[in-house]
Amino acid sequence: MSMYKSGLDMLRCALRSTSLWKCDSFILTQTSLCYKSRSFAVSSQLERKSTQGHTLKQARYYCQSAEDVQIKQTAASTETNELPDKVEKAPFYTHLQNCLCPTDVLDTLKKFPASQQHVSSIFSRMWESSKRMTDEQRRCELQLMFEHPLFEQVCERAMTEAWRMRSEDLAYSLLASVNLGVSQNTRLVQTLLRVVQERLNQFDIRSLSVLASCIREMENSRNVQALREALRCDDHCRPKTNITSVCVCVCFISLCSDFGRLLLKDRIPEIQSVVFLQSMMRAVGKNSPILLKKQLATKALSLADEFSPPNTQYMFSSLAAMGLNFKPLLDVCSKKIAENVHEFPFGRLLSVLKSCHELHYRNYTLFSSISEYVANTFDMWSNKQVILLLVTFENLSFRPVILLDAFAERIIQRSNSLTLKDLLSVLKIFSLLNHDLKEKKTEFLASVTMVLESYLPKLPPTDLLKAVHYLGLLEHFPRAPLEKLLQKDTLDQLLQKAKQLDKIQRWLHTLDLFLRLDKPRLPPSLTSVPELHITVPAHEVKVNQEVLSAVRSIVGTDALQDNVLEQSIYLIDCVITLPHQTEETSALSAEECARRIAVFCAPPTSFCFGTTHPRASLAIKLRHLEKLGYKPVVVPVLELNSKTEEEKIELLQKLIFPAQEPTGTQEIPNNRPKAE
Repeated sequence: MSMYKSGLDMLRCALRSTSLWKCDSFILTQTSLCYKSRSFAVSSQLERKSTQGHTLKQARYYCQSAEDVQIKQTAASTETNELPDKVEKAPFYTHLQNCLCPTDVLDTLKKFPASQQHVSSIFSRMWESSKRMTDEQRRCELQLMFEHPLFEQVCERAMTEAWRMRSEDLAYSLLASVNLGVSQNTRLVQTLLRVVQERLNQFDIRSLSVLASCIREMENSRNVQALREALRCDDHCRPKTNITSVCVCVCFISLCSDFGRLLLKDRIPEIQSVVFLQSMMRAVGKNSPILLKKQLATKALSLADEFSPPNTQYMFSSLAAMGLNFKPLLDVCSKKIAENVHEFPFGRLLSVLKSCHELHYRNYTLFSSISEYVANTFDMWSNKQVILLLVTFENLSFRPVILLDAFAERIIQRSNSLTLKDLLSVLKIFSLLNHDLKEKKTEFLASVTMVLESYLPKLPPTDLLKAVHYLGLLEHFPRAPLEKLLQKDTLDQLLQKAKQLDKIQRWLHTLDLFLRLDKPRLPPSLTSVPELHITVPAHEVKVNQEVLSAVRSIVGTDALQDNVLEQSIYLIDCVITLPHQTEETSALSAEECARRIAVFCAPPTSFCFGTTHPRASLAIKLRHLEKLGYKPVVVPVLELNSKTEEEKIELLQKLIFPAQEPTGTQEIPNNRPKAE
């Protein structure tokens, strides 16, 4: 039997005799034992070295000789002192940056063989290029990557050079290989984990943050668990003043939860780095105790004066990663972003808005500053960017008036540039936000209708229903799309799908309301409105008893009817039928006296954020109630709740019996911006 001088030689021999994509139980067992032995070695050596004022440079394994340790120390020092030739380095990175997929990266290696400094960049670029692909494209590209003849060589080179890599390159290589889908039981990943364990004391904050995010997402295998345990033991042995130990704690906090969270909680006051604090916030996650999340957010608030522009943006995503809506911190970051909005690229602004939606946070000043900045620099943004931004604003119920007007003008001038997906998004945005283009409305609707008709031959029934639904919300019913939608075959397909999807069922019900109440001009092939026989359950909204009581005190009980449901979908809190001759109606004509007044409450979600401009659901309700012979009176719940009993009666008196009859739909008072 051959003897080995060290555990490293034994591991290398085992790896050489094992397939690259196969990891046997012997390697797992030996690696796990080395992890645990290393933790013990770190503990004992730290105790000895702490009194001498030295920093531990290399952990010694139970089966390592002093000669092996010396060799690796020399290799590490040589790696940090020898810089690559910039002339030779530049062409490789230039070609690497132009690679659009993992196989392009591997093909580049035919011209530029991978060196020690290139390995981490190769893995990172392959991962980066795959992130921008669709799921199907990514699956195909990764399959081609695994089958590429040079991929195995790169993996072999990574394992060979792992002991000489810088800590940052080591962390990024591990993160990229795991995210590329390399099995965590392969020799590549297990070797990187082993080297990470040995070199952990040399990791800086950035490298530890990358390692933390990687370890947190990895499967809980024996080797990964052993690394987490080694990190925990390592944290015990470090002095409490060493803030790096807190970052190490992040690596195992998700699974070693109770112990890790206690350590983290005690050391939060020591943190002085904003980037480091944000890494911990993201690592803590949504399942941690609310008290720990608030302590981290409070610490971040105390460091707010040190926030750079990128710090403010990452704070939104960090709080979203924790699932914590900490309003004082979000308000500070919103103010900083609003004041320096021109310093942020499009992707970061979009990330901020998506985090706001995830956190259910609204800030009128922040939203207005972003929308005005994009509107003022409108020519530099593509259709895709503007649509992504507007879709996010619509999810936040915010109506960026200037930006919508500018985009509508572009659509009128260049409608042919819209893809089908763009068109459906545009129709959704303008209809759900109930945006009034005023004198431009006719041109805008004509432009989008022309684009829709060009896609009619290949338009699926569901997308056709969606498009007609959005146009119907804008009170526009183009003939060709409506004719195709009302064909028997198309309706039969949609009715079949409606049994499975509630959304399609509600769209068909709304289509039925459009046909019966708005009475659009039917195609010549139809002599009457088709019977769709669609019924939807009414929204479970209770009558507002405060409003009902206040209205009774104004008009009495004889002229009042409460809890009225129209068309099985429109709930009215109370209907007032005015008598022919009363003190209040003596100045009105007989036709106006007989008119019914529909009083109903509207929650804040019925309005665009920061204003009392009605969204689509409220706007269509107002329109249809008028066609049914009612005079609709909307009572904003948020405004009503802030008033006393006498003020409520006075407000309802003004809404129901205004001094001057308004034209069109009711104008709701108090139209001013608000921040939540």
